[in-house]
Amino acid sequence: MVEYVSRSEMKRIYKQVEELAKEIADLSDKELKSFPGGPVIEEEILATRGLKGGSRNRQIKYLAKVIRQGPLDEIYLFITNRKGSKLHAKKQFHAAERMRDSLINEAVEAHQECLSMQVPFEPDWESGIISDILEEYPNLKETELRRIIHQYVTTRNKYHYRELFRVLKAAVELKERLGRSSEV
Repeated sequence: MVEYVSRSEMKRIYKQVEELAKEIADLSDKELKSFPGGPVIEEEILATRGLKGGSRNRQIKYLAKVIRQGPLDEIYLFITNRKGSKLHAKKQFHAAERMRDSLINEAVEAHQECLSMQVPFEPDWESGIISDILEEYPNLKETELRRIIHQYVTTRNKYHYRELFRVLKAAVELKERLGRSSEV
């Protein structure tokens, strides 16, 4: 899925990974043996152990940079399973927010274009983002998504905005549960 991510949103994503790096830095030797990250990440975790204060903070930022270069899902799941961390749930929450905002922004632009051309805005507007989301989350129903988005864009009722978020968050969580059950 191609989406525009603002500079502020990128900072929030980096901050989430930094929180993950803080939790990883506190892993014990026993937990580190079953850690899904590679040897480079393990080496950086070991380098963080003896540090205090500002040097530890810099090392954690560097560890976050190293972690961002690879897939994060396995690491989030590992930390969640080992420590009961809420970071993975927080990541899913923000993913659903970003999808909602992308969909709404695209629909608002289409609505503005329809207003400028003096044609009615219909729920079947041309959308690249919806097709990308449906590919990634096949359990979503396109007609339901389009209906909710259309209702929000035409009325600006916050109920529809929250309803869209609930639908997207449920899809993200379902995909996660199905992914975990297929691994077992």
